[in-house]
Amino acid sequence: MGRVIAPVEEVSVIKGGKKRVVKRAVYPGYVLVEMELTDELQRLIKRIRRVTGFVGAGANPVPVEGRDLEALLETVEGKKTSLKPKLEFKRGDAIRIIEGPFENFQGTVEDVYSDKGKIKAMISIFGRLTPVELELWQVEKL
Repeated sequence: MGRVIAPVEEVSVIKGGKKRVVKRAVYPGYVLVEMELTDELQRLIKRIRRVTGFVGAGANPVPVEGRDLEALLETVEGKKTSLKPKLEFKRGDAIRIIEGPFENFQGTVEDVYSDKGKIKAMISIFGRLTPVELELWQVEKL
């Protein structure tokens, strides 16, 4: 028996000044189907409204195998539970702090700690550049 999978992941976003966790499609516009593909089944799937085709070169779909499949299933089955921020930051990005004791301060990203969900930024306090460590949901890009 096969499975139909539309992988989603949880991401943290700020709406109305509050941190919320929402689900977002990992591969928007793609559905993964586990099945034994026959010519008849392939024609049937292509006739489904909004299906434009299969992933792969030419007319034949390419199966997802090995490590890629394992990683995908970990995400789908919830074995990976780390929340990902919706925005990605990199060194040198200009940011504004939107929550916490340094709210409304502006600064520059010095380091990104993706695994911890934090950044180190340099902000000006009393005319001196000061490093601060912030959660990713506490800042926004300028």
